[in-house]
Amino acid sequence: MNLKQTLQALEHGDVTPKQLVQASIQAIEQSNKNFNAVVHTRFEAALSESERDFSQTVFKGTPILLKSLGHSLKGEPSTAASCLFKDMKAQHTNNFVQAILDLGFIVVGQTNSPEFGFKNITDSKLYGITRNPRNRETTPGGSSGGAAAALVAGFTPVVAASDGGGSIRIPASYTGLVGLKPTRGSIPTGPYSHRGWQGASMNFFLTQTVTDTELLFEAIKQNTVASPFNYVAEKAKPNRPLRIAYSDVSPVGSVVSDDAKAALMQTVQQLESLGHTLVYEAPDYDGMTLMETYYMVNGVETAAMFKEIESSMNRSIQKDDIELMSWVLYHYGLKVTGWQMVDALNYWDRVSDIMHQFHQTYDLYLTPTTAKAAPSVDYIYHTDAFVKKMENIEDDANPYQVVWDMFEVSLAYTPFTMLANITGQPALSLPVYKNEDNEHFGVQLMASKGNEALLFAISKQLMHEKD
Repeated sequence: MNLKQTLQALEHGDVTPKQLVQASIQAIEQSNKNFNAVVHTRFEAALSESERDFSQTVFKGTPILLKSLGHSLKGEPSTAASCLFKDMKAQHTNNFVQAILDLGFIVVGQTNSPEFGFKNITDSKLYGITRNPRNRETTPGGSSGGAAAALVAGFTPVVAASDGGGSIRIPASYTGLVGLKPTRGSIPTGPYSHRGWQGASMNFFLTQTVTDTELLFEAIKQNTVASPFNYVAEKAKPNRPLRIAYSDVSPVGSVVSDDAKAALMQTVQQLESLGHTLVYEAPDYDGMTLMETYYMVNGVETAAMFKEIESSMNRSIQKDDIELMSWVLYHYGLKVTGWQMVDALNYWDRVSDIMHQFHQTYDLYLTPTTAKAAPSVDYIYHTDAFVKKMENIEDDANPYQVVWDMFEVSLAYTPFTMLANITGQPALSLPVYKNEDNEHFGVQLMASKGNEALLFAISKQLMHEKD
């Protein structure tokens, strides 16, 4: 059952929270070994909590899985999918997870992610590789790959996730799910951190339907007073046919597969048949510069994170403590100057303004979500020679080039998603297409800030969902 169906069953008394938790436990115990989606369980606690009265809550005792990265629940593991934190327990419940609890969800466990969420695949050394239930030889994506795999496998009706560069939308595309990255400032943050990669990273959910996504967004959206980012919703959807720009060109010049283009054009034709005006047009920003600044900000954020960790552990982080990609980002971040960081954030603001102006002409911007089909779980991204270069990042005269080369292959799979993280706009991936090999492809719709309602309305039309 999807979330809406589950909620209706609970409201009608057809099922109890305890029965749903028991069903989740049974499904995880029977099938998780096939996908490695769930990496921690709290079955006894969930069963005990299911005895409570959830009738006055929004979601009535629906079971849910949190992500092993960033979803702190006091007393539960807080590993960030890193061996460095394999024994760490959360000291507090963060505001996003508290909102989940307050809405009447029952947490049954945590899902896999790559270490610190730096990859668009899920293969942490701590927890191992997660496989795509649609095809076990491929990845479900990342960093919310474990969440996507768990939802497709039917472990819970909905899963919590997060998105710092496409980490909800990429798994949605690879696994045939709906994935929203909401407007910056609309989802609870804190209590101790509100910026999340300078606002690029946000928590939300993966779902089976647009209706489920809308239910969740309307239930959890709020301004966090302590946050530097505030949410202002658009007041009304336009009562007219929409003007929608679309593009199949990678903003970093990489190849976009015929299947991704076919998914896009199928959607273009469907939107035209609904009476909307489609224009082949892309916003005028420099995609290469945007990615350069994205890596720069992530490098500095990584360096700041590890400096804080070193202070709390009273020792230096060693190369063997963390995965090599994290090590490279850390040492690149140490070499970024203050003026470069300010310049990068200023460019983010310029691109945000470019997109604001773009949406004065176009209601929506449509692209593929991913440029290629999900890669195989054993795909090799780096040569042995380049791994050696990564291992010697501390002494490299051009650490930025190492970072760019480190992500170049993976970026070619997913060049379209980072834009919305940097500008703060809402972006929604829809499961619209499967090729002859049964590989899934999504399309991404972006709207102006605060315009989730428009995304939901047009997406329900595309997915033939009724209000």
